Order: sequence, then structure tokens, then C-alpha cells
Amino acid sequence: MSDTQRAFSLETRDDGVAVIHIDVPGESMNTLKASFADEVSDVLEKLEQLSTLKGVVVISDKPGSFVAGADISMIDDCDTAADAESLARQGQAMFDRIEQLKVPVVAAIDGACLGGGLELAMACHYRICTDSDKTKLGLPEVKLGLLPGSGGTQRLPRLIGLQKALPLILQGKELRAKQAKKQGIVDEIVPASILLEAAVEKTLNSKAKVQKVKLSLFNKALERTPPGRKLIFKKAREQAQSKGKGNYPALDKIIDTIAYGAEHGFSEGLECEARQFGELAMTPESKQLRGIFFATTAMKKETGAGDTKPGKLDRIGVLGGGLMGGGIAYVTAIKAELPARIKDIEEQGIAHALKYSYDLLNKKVKRKHMRRAELEKSMLRLSGSLDYSGFERVDLVIEAVFEDLELKQKMVADIESVAPEHVIFATNTSSLPITQIAAKAKRPQNVIGLHYFSPVDKMPLAEIITHEKTSAETIATTVKLAKKQGKTPIVVKDGAGFYVNRILAPYMNEAARLVLGGEPIDDVDKALVKFGFPVGPMKLMDEVGIDVAAKVAPIMADELGDRFRAPDAFSKLLDDDRKGKKNKKGFYAYGDKASGKDVDTSVYSLLGVQPDSKLTATEMAQRTVFLMLNEAVYCLAEEIIRSPRDGDIGAIYGIGFPPFRGGPFRYMDSLGCAEVVGQLRAYAKQHGERYEPAPLLVEMAEEGRTFYQD
Repeated sequence: MSDTQRAFSLETRDDGVAVIHIDVPGESMNTLKASFADEVSDVLEKLEQLSTLKGVVVISDKPGSFVAGADISMIDDCDTAADAESLARQGQAMFDRIEQLKVPVVAAIDGACLGGGLELAMACHYRICTDSDKTKLGLPEVKLGLLPGSGGTQRLPRLIGLQKALPLILQGKELRAKQAKKQGIVDEIVPASILLEAAVEKTLNSKAKVQKVKLSLFNKALERTPPGRKLIFKKAREQAQSKGKGNYPALDKIIDTIAYGAEHGFSEGLECEARQFGELAMTPESKQLRGIFFATTAMKKETGAGDTKPGKLDRIGVLGGGLMGGGIAYVTAIKAELPARIKDIEEQGIAHALKYSYDLLNKKVKRKHMRRAELEKSMLRLSGSLDYSGFERVDLVIEAVFEDLELKQKMVADIESVAPEHVIFATNTSSLPITQIAAKAKRPQNVIGLHYFSPVDKMPLAEIITHEKTSAETIATTVKLAKKQGKTPIVVKDGAGFYVNRILAPYMNEAARLVLGGEPIDDVDKALVKFGFPVGPMKLMDEVGIDVAAKVAPIMADELGDRFRAPDAFSKLLDDDRKGKKNKKGFYAYGDKASGKDVDTSVYSLLGVQPDSKLTATEMAQRTVFLMLNEAVYCLAEEIIRSPRDGDIGAIYGIGFPPFRGGPFRYMDSLGCAEVVGQLRAYAKQHGERYEPAPLLVEMAEEGRTFYQD
């Protein structure tokens, strides 16, 4: 017997085992909603009345998704901290009832078991999971500015100990099956085909008892004594804030809650957890982080070209085997699982590109994240050639050769002559207009920009750049490929610097002006890391390459005007052959003893400045960031970006704009457009007309409008 059209249904078997099936109707992934509380309650009541019951298995009917977490929109619907606290209490009560069952309960996990999903699994007495690549376990609530609110902060430390639980919750780490078993979160790993069988067997051969961590004598002294715990929490706080810089309130609250439970016991720990969850749900940081989550979720469902369906993608070509080409081939063959054919003019280029993928995969093999057989199978999707053989069958070609217009136009002509008519030519240029690259094309509708960020295997954003003749199908197909490669794509219009580099340029130029004005290089960088960027602007210039920044600056100034003019003094850096990290000469010291942490002080005399701190960190952050905000508004007005949402996601994923501030447009909304305009005008009087506010921003300030209407 079983129920249909319910998220939770009960099946009773002849062997005395009851199976709770989770299958949220109409959804591809299971998520927990408050409205399921009655269903779970019904199921548990039936179980509590079964006299012949020997055990319970909790399993999902959706392959590849156990429970991916709670439905985040429930939190958005809460008006007060008390509303959110009661949500947490409801979840806690539901899971408590599962834990209190008098028979063994086994969670049978296949696929995503995250957040509320792992909290549910930890309320069961045992956990068995599949060896599938899709199986991932974790408590990622911190990424939404929250803490696990349905028992996670109390059950995970009880199960694996404080020292292992703290980093998992504070970093929101997702573990593969093997890692979860090693940590002590799951008891067994089995193939998906026998998951239910193994779980049933486990219930019939086990006792209904809560598992608790077995600590060594040394760890007992640490975790079970007040001085030991004090030491653990002090260290956890220091590590968390060395990255968080005081910008993420969830970090301290997670530590406070775990510490409270360790001191006062499980049930008081749950009380504290629900209270802290309620408070965090109301913080502006969590609101912004949830906004990013909703935006990226919505983007996953979009084609980038309305109702137009993407074309087929069976084989991909990559032109150029350099650093970018190697990275692009990797995300194509390994993440998108599509055959990638690399063309280079030298054998060495192809060898480099293949080695790039091999080295990344080999790391995974060494860490036991991947079997060698999988590495070999993945490498078979990569091939190379010095000519265009094999390109007669590709559907899309990604070009990653030198930034030279004639060379890129020649590549378009070559591909049009050897590849099928439908082939898409996607150029990974970072500075040349797509319109010019497509100018001599026979089929300009098939030419598009596909701009990756370095390193390609790590950076989550891809800018998809359209020119006036790009067809809707070309856009949809390129968006589809970028998603398959694991990227979050934003569609932008052609123009100097596109979107991300365009808003980055004035920010970087202003940071340089601060340094030329005497502010110490590391003070400027620290100010912007404190504001929330992952690295400061001067450090970023070293990472990207001072020569690259110098090459792009005049192109942007020529097309966009004086507000993009870079300080002249920077030519001195290039005359001194300072390219940054790549040739171990830049703003920071590199080499045998220096690892890029300390400033190379010889740069000051080269630039003719005497370092002297005059400005506060807040002032330095505002001077640089407000130019970025202003430029983002110009991009919106010129329709370079399609919406404030795309502008926010592009800035967060492309240049690490502080996520807890929500992106440039959300940040301006929180400050108020009038406030931003007032500050820009004050700076314009003081520092020059590059600070003049964008006309759209002035108009919005005068009319009291915001970028978002929610």
C-alpha cells in the first residue's frame, strides 16, 4: 500500500520494515517545505501504531536527489525573527520524533543530501549512501548567511565531534560519499542498485540508538572539558574571521550555538539554535545572500534567448592551447563531458593543453576523489591537431588565440571554410569588439563572444557577448554550453570591456591613483578586503598581469572617454619590466623567499612616491567602489547588461564583489540612489569629473526609484 501525490508516503513490507518514500510532486529535486509537516506527522502516527514494526527506511524516489535542503522561499516569507524561529522549531520537532522511534531508522541516501536533508538523515539512527558522483552531504546554510536550524548545529558535533563538525558547518563544505564515511557521518557506501536492500538489512540487524562520536583520550580532554572547548572555539573564531573580516554575522552565531549546546546539553542547544536561526534570517546579509541564490536559480532555467531552443552540441573545437585554451578544453571535456578537439600551431601547445587537464584530474586521483579509470576515460574526450582535421564535425568552436584582430578574423574565415554551416564561432576575447571580429564573416549570425575568467576551471562566470547580428539560436546554444561547463552565464551586449572588465577598470584606476597619492599599497588592498572583496585591487593587478591591464586601458579610454584614462605613471612599471606575478616582478615581492605577501618597496621609488597613510579604510573603499557602482549604471542605461540582476551576478561571480552586499545594484538600493549621487557629486568637486554621476542614476535619485521592485 502507498499514497500518491504526497511528498511523504509510507509503504509497509512483509518483513516488518516500513519505507518512507520522499518524492515532492512536480519538482526535479526534493526540498523540504513547512506544508509537509502534516504529511510527516501522519506518516509518523501510522508508524507509531504499527505493532509488527521492526525498522524504518527513509529513501527518495528521485534518483540523484535525497533532499537538497529546505525551500529557501519559506524564510523569505517570514516577517519577523519569531516567524523564522518557529520554522526552525517545527523542523526540530519533526526530526526529534523520527529520532525517538523505538525501532532502528536508516536513511538511504542517493544524490544531494544537503542542509535540511542532512539534518533529516542525522535524525535517523544510521545512514547508508550510494557511491554515485551525485551523492553529496553537507550543511551549506552559512552560504545563505544562516545556520542549520533543524538540529544540525547539535547533531553533527554529537555524531563526529566538535573539531570535525565546526569547519564543515562554518565553511558549508559538501562531502563526497567516501569523505562522509571517513568523517563518520555515514556508516556504509553501496552501489545505487542495492541501496534499498542494504538499508532494509541494516534496520533488521541494528538497534534503535543514537550514535555518538568515540573520541581518543586526547580529544576527550579537548572536547569534554571547559578549557579544552574554550581553546577549540577560540581557534575556530580566529580562522573564520580571518576570512570573514567581521562581515558575516552567521560565523559567530554558528560558533556561539555549537558552544552553547556543548556547555548546556542537547535540548538547550536546540533552543539556542532556533533563536539564532530566527535572528540571522532577518539580517541584511542573509537577505542579500538569499537574493543571489534566487537569482542564480532563476538563471539556470533561462536560455538567454527567450523561447528559442538551443541547437545540438555533440563536439566542440578549441583554437589555441595556451592557459585559457587548456582551461576551456578542461571544462568542456571534463565538466560538460563533450569531446573537445584542440588546434594549435605547435605540438607543444597541444601537449600543454592536454597536460593542463591531466594534472587537474591527477590531483583528484591522488586525493581519492576519482578513480584512475575515470581519469583515463575523461582524457579520451580530449584530442589535438596541428590542422583542422576533425573540425568538419564540430558544432561550436571556442577561439582562445592572441588578442590580434586580423588573426581572429582569419580564424573565423578558416572555421567557416572547414566546419559545418551551423557551426558557432565563440571568441574568448577580453578586449576586442565582437562586432569587429564578425565584420568579415560569411555567417555573422553564428559569431558570438564567450568570455571566460582565469583560471577557467575555478571562476564561475562566463560573459556571453552578442553583436547586432548574433542569432537567438546562437545565443541559446552558447548559454547551454556554458551551463554544461559549470558556468553561470550572463548575456551582455558588445562594447569595450563588455560588462565585468568595464566596471572593474575605473575601480582599478582609482586604486592606482590612491597609491600614487601616497597611500601604502597594502593599506589600499586591506581596505577593499575589509569591504568584502576576496583580494585587493593592487594584488589583483599583479595576478591578472600589469601588462594586460596596460593593454586594455587605452582601448577602453578611446571608446568610452576620459573617465577610463589610466594614470600615466604606470608606463614606468612596464619600462621596469614589472608584469606582476607571472614574471615575479610587480607591486608585491615574489621569488625564493617572498611569496607575494609583502609589498616590493622598490616600487615606491620607481613611481616617485613616499608612502604615507592619510585616508581611512572606509574612505579608500568608497573612492574606488563608487566609481564601479557608477559604471554599472552606465552599463544598464546602455543595455550592455539586460537587468540589474545580471549586473549583480556578473560582479559577484566575475570580480568577487562582496556577496553579502548583494552586488552593485542591490548595494545602491540599500544605500539609496540619492545617497550615491550625493557622494559622487562631492567626489567630483574634490577629485574631478570622472566622478560625475551617470544620468540614469541622477534621474532615479530625483524620482526616488530603486533598481529592484521586490
